[in-house]
Amino acid sequence: MTVLRIETPKVFAPLLNPSRYKGAHGGRGSGKSHFFAELLIDDSLCNKGLRSVSIREVQKTLKESSKRLLEDKLIQFGLNEADGFKVFNEVIQTPGDGIITFQGMQDHNAESIKSLEGYHRAWVEEAQSLSARSLSLLRPTIRAEDSELWFSWNPRRKTDPVDMMLRGELPTGATVVRANWSDNPKFPMVLEQERLDCLRMTPEQYDHIWEGGYASVMEGAYFAKHLAEAKAQGRIGKVAPDPLLALRAFVDIGGTGQRADAFTIWIAQFVGKEIRLLNYYEAVGQPLATHLEWMRSEGYEPGKLSIWLPHDGSTQDKVYDVSYQSALQKAGYAVEVVPNQGKGAAKARIEAARRLFGSMWFNGDKVQPGLDAIGWYHEKKDEARNIGLGPDHDWSSHGADSFGLMAIVAESIAGSTNTQKPIEYKRRYIA
Repeated sequence: MTVLRIETPKVFAPLLNPSRYKGAHGGRGSGKSHFFAELLIDDSLCNKGLRSVSIREVQKTLKESSKRLLEDKLIQFGLNEADGFKVFNEVIQTPGDGIITFQGMQDHNAESIKSLEGYHRAWVEEAQSLSARSLSLLRPTIRAEDSELWFSWNPRRKTDPVDMMLRGELPTGATVVRANWSDNPKFPMVLEQERLDCLRMTPEQYDHIWEGGYASVMEGAYFAKHLAEAKAQGRIGKVAPDPLLALRAFVDIGGTGQRADAFTIWIAQFVGKEIRLLNYYEAVGQPLATHLEWMRSEGYEPGKLSIWLPHDGSTQDKVYDVSYQSALQKAGYAVEVVPNQGKGAAKARIEAARRLFGSMWFNGDKVQPGLDAIGWYHEKKDEARNIGLGPDHDWSSHGADSFGLMAIVAESIAGSTNTQKPIEYKRRYIA
């Protein structure tokens, strides 16, 4: 019997033991795909008749599959027909009439997925793209005795189904590791130069691409560079409010009902030239009472908090026939409505925020959803004509709008729109 001797990086050692679910997430160059390809070949060699499937969410051709990587591993290990491995156009035969197939989950429905019943291994590559529907079809289908589901991915968002399953409360029998370039003893020099170039030229993308962080900053986003600088300068962390200064809430109005836009609030303090972003709130389709309950639960009672609304804050709500301004005033809050800035208002908010970004400090976890929003906020493009069409109205735009409103008000209070200078950075964290 052929025995393989495979050098396994230490980071992947926990995945060598039997587990119902095995996951490896992290950045580029970590060797995740190489590890699972080697493990699949080793399992196929040790367990005659093993039936395995390599999966992607979308796979239009075999060039998009892991088939070539598995073929290269067979060559590397010197395995061929004499050892029970034979490569065909669409499948790889393994010892004891076993098989490795390659499939896209989008091609399956509740009936066709039954073709995978009896399979012992399912390896999902690029699992960050796997839909909730595909995951719900796959999990109960791979149910042979001692079957395993493997997932390798570069995290994209916390809400991606694979992250919710394998980075939250783990299912029974799950083993998950994080692997990055620094965990790969065979990390190639050509990738090292790519990594350093990314760190130098596109630092806003570095954490996601190379360190396996979530894609909190979209390439080309309006505030991508500014967020990268804030992180590098230590301006994202635990920031304390000044108990002697006013708290201010800046709101973007969403509305009520299931199809309403998000209602967002940034809580800030203006401390000299500093702007401290202390808290962030977002809800969709909820009544004003829900927003008020959040403010009170956070200690933002009337008398302690002033509220700024966009120009439509004085307009009556179509459902409740009252304006947000009057409703909030009735609840006891001091309310200001920022006048309509007219055509180009969105761009004005963006530019104001960019001018002031160097003086902003962000209270870490409390404002993380808001940071996700402004990190994603980007221009909509006409690809055919290669022209910009202004800010894209998506999930991120509402948090970005209230953020921009805050910048407009800050500049107004300062009495200048152009003279704000970067301040000397001093850490203002609390333990």
